Amino acid sequence: MDIVGEKIHLRKGVDLQVAYTKGESPALVFIHGGLGNRFNWRSQYEFFLDQGREVLAYDLGGNGDSTAYSRYSLGRHERDLNRLLNKYQIQSPVLCCHSYGVPLGLEWARKHPVSGLILIAGGTHDLAPWWEIPLMKFFTWGGRHLYHLPLVQLLTNKLSSSQAEKIERFFTESPLPKTYHPYKALEIFWDYNFFEKELAAHKFKFPVLVISGDQDPMFTKTMGEELAKLFTFGKHLHLPEGGHLLIAEHPEIVNQEISLFLSQLLSL
Repeated sequence: MDIVGEKIHLRKGVDLQVAYTKGESPALVFIHGGLGNRFNWRSQYEFFLDQGREVLAYDLGGNGDSTAYSRYSLGRHERDLNRLLNKYQIQSPVLCCHSYGVPLGLEWARKHPVSGLILIAGGTHDLAPWWEIPLMKFFTWGGRHLYHLPLVQLLTNKLSSSQAEKIERFFTESPLPKTYHPYKALEIFWDYNFFEKELAAHKFKFPVLVISGDQDPMFTKTMGEELAKLFTFGKHLHLPEGGHLLIAEHPEIVNQEISLFLSQLLSL
């Protein structure tokens, strides 16, 4: 199945848009970040689909083509991810997480077996830069309607990536949302702190790859280095020309690194 996927009824009142194809284990499960959708991971999903790998990408509740939640919490996202993986009988996946998808991956890995984590442009705490909260609240209250203006969307794209022209398809498939729920859903990440939980990162006894980009104003090289050091088997890759959307800006490098990660994992 291609990344367009299909609507899956997960539980009462919740339908998730899911792209899934069975293949070689361990499965790669792609988790998008805030204001995103499954298409954010198109380059990785299609690459590993062609490699015969079991792959799954989906829209988080309240994002993309999935239904909205009545209330948002990391716990709800984590439980729905668990329901989704149980539905497809996926065990010990490699979770590939981007931006605000990183906290969800960490929370799921606390409670369930994983083969490894790929953590891209997202961390454990202090996730929101000083300007993000008031800006997102403005969009929640109604500022998002400005995105009906093509010039505003174009300007935002250029501010989101120094390589906006290169990843034009990414912005076409993943424009900033014009609906309320994706912005409201962001609030659950603003106070997230991995270290407030009882399970320390060093108890994660599986490989972890952290990827950061030098052009990313939200997740810096230092943050990437510090995140990788938390894990017993943590490794950090820093891309000098990568931005926050480096999964689309440098898909060949990201795909190569995930492939290497899988090869090393299977050789253990």
